[in-house]
Amino acid sequence: MKKKTALLTGVVLACGWGVAPAQAAGHVWVPQNCGDEPTAPAVDVSTVERYNASVDKVSAYQKEARAYNSCVVRSALHEETAISEDAKDRISFVHDSSSAVQKRIAGNFEKLTATLKAGSARLQKAAQ
Repeated sequence: MKKKTALLTGVVLACGWGVAPAQAAGHVWVPQNCGDEPTAPAVDVSTVERYNASVDKVSAYQKEARAYNSCVVRSALHEETAISEDAKDRISFVHDSSSAVQKRIAGNFEKLTATLKAGSARLQKAAQ
């Protein structure tokens, strides 16, 4: 029974997910202050002793990988928040600038329309 449990544990521990640096359009994002990503160990199941040693290596790797992954998540969240705040500021600047142009043009239209209307009325009165 102990061998079956060890084998099952080893299989469960060995099954993980592949992790590669995040890439988008040829760029690689690297988390800040997380160190190097742990390298998955080689697993040797040729003998019981090597299998048990592999289980230990995989367990140690999983512990390191989880800690690294947590750091990556924190680093990404921090950077994403900074990007989001910067984007909000930039969007606000563009929106405010666009609104100012729209108000200025609307004001110009009102002044021009009022001037033309007053001029039309004056010219019609003078023509009578």
